[in-house]
Amino acid sequence: QFTTRVVSCRAAELRPEGGGEPVRGFQVVLEDTILFPEGGGQPDDRGLIGDVPVLRVTRRGPEAVHFVPAALEPGAEVLLSLDWERRFDHMQQHSGQHLISAIAEQMFGFKTTSWELGRQRSVIELDTPLVTAEQIEALEKSVNEKIRDRVPVTVRELAADDPEVETVKSRGLPDDHAGPVRVVDIKGIDSNLCCGTHVSNLSDLQVIKLLGVEKGKKNKTNLVFLVGNRVLKSIEQSHSTEKALNSLLKNGPGEHIEAVRRLQSSVKLLQKNNLNLLRDIAVLIARDFKSKPAPRQLFVLHRKEGNPEFMNIIANEIGTEETLLFLTVGDEKEAGLFLLAGPVEAVENLGPRVAELLGGKGAGKCGRFQGKAAKMSRRGEVQALLQEFISRQNPEA
Repeated sequence: QFTTRVVSCRAAELRPEGGGEPVRGFQVVLEDTILFPEGGGQPDDRGLIGDVPVLRVTRRGPEAVHFVPAALEPGAEVLLSLDWERRFDHMQQHSGQHLISAIAEQMFGFKTTSWELGRQRSVIELDTPLVTAEQIEALEKSVNEKIRDRVPVTVRELAADDPEVETVKSRGLPDDHAGPVRVVDIKGIDSNLCCGTHVSNLSDLQVIKLLGVEKGKKNKTNLVFLVGNRVLKSIEQSHSTEKALNSLLKNGPGEHIEAVRRLQSSVKLLQKNNLNLLRDIAVLIARDFKSKPAPRQLFVLHRKEGNPEFMNIIANEIGTEETLLFLTVGDEKEAGLFLLAGPVEAVENLGPRVAELLGGKGAGKCGRFQGKAAKMSRRGEVQALLQEFISRQNPEA
């Protein structure tokens, strides 16, 4: 916590990180702050100004701008409270990134070109097209040895024109930077220009887990990692999943993979049998219709279980030169599929109108129009439309 004063407060809008409508609120500048504004690959802090939540902290030149949902009086003394759990998580991930980047360069010459502190996992972009499994294993072992060595992490400030600044790693300063520069040192391992928040000793990182690599930009590799409490949370999630699988599969963790393979094989066989049965049902439905003494000009069918092949088999078996077919599959209260088949001119005329009535989209050619339907409950309206069309074409029908 930190006591400070409100310097300014002005109305503003905040666009949520996940998208959506802007949130109305206020941008507040304080005399000083303990909340970190986003920057340097690290997200911003959260907290409270009095009892008003801080929803975002950004940097505007040398100022930290706090976005809050309620107005604050300029000149008022306020108590600023930091969300420590979020801050400590960011400290662990950021110091972990410095350590991983430094050791990766020392061991293999892999330079870090950028990094991202994500909500669940973090990623370092390495300037190399390939990182082997053996290198990942060696790198993970080395960084965890440094954690066990309890290496100090210190912060110092240098004047921007200090010659020592040139000896410190840096990916450049923001164009609007003014004043001294901040250097984060991991004793004997790394010295880096950085504005972010860090632990004071590598032992505070607890443990680092390298999850593997992913293909990055051209000639780059993304290294995915977790640090500290995130490793513990990941283990807890994995353990919960393992217990659930033990119960579902009726065996131990060592047998899960083989059990899932057996299930996959059974499902494939069942799906194959189901498709064969569905084809047989489609043929029987079509033959039953054709066996009627007086063939009708309109054939309508709905079946909850089905697929496009099921509908097309019926259309093929019945024939569409004289009969107009309207077929649907899916749950009546949810979305489904539809097929309109029949004489080419009739289908071209009716297809878009059928799709509109069903609240869906479709396309067609050669006397068939099919697509997705969002309003299956309106099938009756479609049937009425088709019956009316046939009546107009053939009043004696």
